[in-house]
Amino acid sequence: MLSLRLARGARPSVLLRRALVTVAAAGASFLLLSALGFASGHPADSQGAVGRLLWCLVPLAATVQLALAVCRADPSTGPGAGFAAAGLGPARAALLSASSMAAACALGGVLALLTFLHLRGDLGGSWLDWAGNGTAGRQLGGGRPLPLAGTVTLLAVVPVLVGAACAAALWPRRPRAGHQPVRGPRGARRPSIPAPPTVVTGPVAPRPHQATSALPWGIALTAAGLALQAYASGDSPPRPDALLAMPGRLGGNPPGVVGGWALAALGLVLAGPGLTHLCGRLLAAGRPGVLRLLAGRVLQQEAGLIGRPVGALCALASAAYTVMELYGRASGPSGAHAFGPLTGLGAALVTLCAGATTLTAAVEARSARERTTAALLRLGAPARLLRGAAALRGAALLALLVPLVWMVAHLTAMPFHR
Repeated sequence: MLSLRLARGARPSVLLRRALVTVAAAGASFLLLSALGFASGHPADSQGAVGRLLWCLVPLAATVQLALAVCRADPSTGPGAGFAAAGLGPARAALLSASSMAAACALGGVLALLTFLHLRGDLGGSWLDWAGNGTAGRQLGGGRPLPLAGTVTLLAVVPVLVGAACAAALWPRRPRAGHQPVRGPRGARRPSIPAPPTVVTGPVAPRPHQATSALPWGIALTAAGLALQAYASGDSPPRPDALLAMPGRLGGNPPGVVGGWALAALGLVLAGPGLTHLCGRLLAAGRPGVLRLLAGRVLQQEAGLIGRPVGALCALASAAYTVMELYGRASGPSGAHAFGPLTGLGAALVTLCAGATTLTAAVEARSARERTTAALLRLGAPARLLRGAAALRGAALLALLVPLVWMVAHLTAMPFHR
């Protein structure tokens, strides 16, 4: 009930972000149910059913990332004196936020189930059939009974994962207490006095030096993914049209190629904070003016907040460039091959989640520097200086990341050029 009252009193932007989480959860749940429907309609094709289920991991991870970003940016997750006086401490506030996100995902699962049953024809005639001749029902296992246990389990995957991830991210944690040795007048060392205990609620942005710690690992994973893909496709180059047919259809593509793509994408995501921090350092290098210094320092400070979403966008852009190039080679001038509806749904879902996560992280970073912005305005800094610094930050990120994404995409598509 408290969660519903907080949702009613939330701002429209907060409600919009929660609605995006519901839509993303509905899309991920529908893809999971489509894998179950295909397995029930094609019991002999176990490899295809497992492949479809594995392809659902990417939209599922994107949905969890979006829910985490929305949960962190939710104003109700912050500590409040009124909540503490009512007995709602940091731990209960984290559980409340996690349950709110899980409820939004459960609502999306219900919508996905209704749409899935309608497309199968279990709720009467389907007017949403994407081909108009019952193709959707056949692809989703129409006419075959669905296992109740499997349906409930797959519908519970998204809310459970999102709730657990949000609770773990917002759970209060006690940092290590600093011990400052106190020396007497003659330099004698006295027993250290422990700092007063503090409780940190919610996620804390990593310090700049911590944000760069994953950069070597990200570079190593990206290089390993590209090397694995080149090695796996050495003897038998994969077929472009086999991968583009629909989610879960691995036909003809070696598992090493798909694993190499996954490693390269994970490496870009891990390297995102370090690349963002490096971009800030390059901006502030040398003898910077006020504009470059402000833009560079802000990028270095916010690398831990916006780095991972920026890395996810880089991975998505690299995959999109590679897929579009392969799609052009597979379709040819006649355009015979087309993206399947489930492929389009998965691509649209991942794109929506990546874009919304990046925007949410940017809003969170802007809220985190509100006091700094207010102090600069009180000191007489013109508003156009702040706007110029924001534009310079965006241009610097694009100048650094666009060539990197282009290079990774070309290296990823290289095995298909043979």
